[in-house]
Order: sequence, then structure tokens, then C-alpha cells
Amino acid sequence: QVQLVESGGGLVQAGGSLRLSCVASGSTYVINAMGWHRQALGKQRELVAVITGGGTINYADSVKGRFTISRDDARNSVYLQMNNLKPEDTAIYYCTADPNWRRDYNDMDWWGKGTLVTVSS
Repeated sequence: QVQLVESGGGLVQAGGSLRLSCVASGSTYVINAMGWHRQALGKQRELVAVITGGGTINYADSVKGRFTISRDDARNSVYLQMNNLKPEDTAIYYCTADPNWRRDYNDMDWWGKGTLVTVSS
């Protein structure tokens, strides 16, 4: 129904910045929330940030004040600006989307294939 393609991952030193982008295609009219999840090696997958169609935003506590999520519905896109990156941010980052209103967005209907972010010290 919906396909998601991420870009913008890479290698950056601690304290640096990266901007992730994601473009949705397919039945994009059904999308409500768009977000970013990540999974570090040996760790469980976690929500990083999510933004609903109404503009409500939630961040993981670990990224508050450093990451900013935004979306451009005209381009079917969602972005994640990551500043002051830390080695602990190293993970595969997944673009996600969901058609439903949810109390939380730990699970999403649609997932991209992921883009690797590596933060070195």
C-alpha cells in the first residue's frame, strides 16, 4: 500500500549533524502518522520521533532537544534533523508510517528498509 525510502545516513563524528529524508509512495493519502524508529546493534528497536497528520510530535527522551522531525505533505516526505550526535545514536534508522490514530506509535504499519547512521567519538 505504502512504500518508504530513506536517505541521508552516513558516518559522522560526535557533535556533528545529519539530516535524514524519507519519501513515501503508493497510497499516501491514507497516511496519518509518519516517524522514525531506530535499532542499534544488540538493542531493541525504539521510536525516535513521530509526527501525526495533525502536527502532534513526540520524541524519545534520549533525543529531545537534539533531533527535530518535520514533514512536507506536498512532497510525501518526512525528515529528521539530527544535531549534536552521540555515539549512542549509532543505529539503523527506519522511516515509518501508519494510517491510524494510536495512543503510541511503537508499532507502525509500514517501514522502510533503513539507513545506517554511525557516530564516531
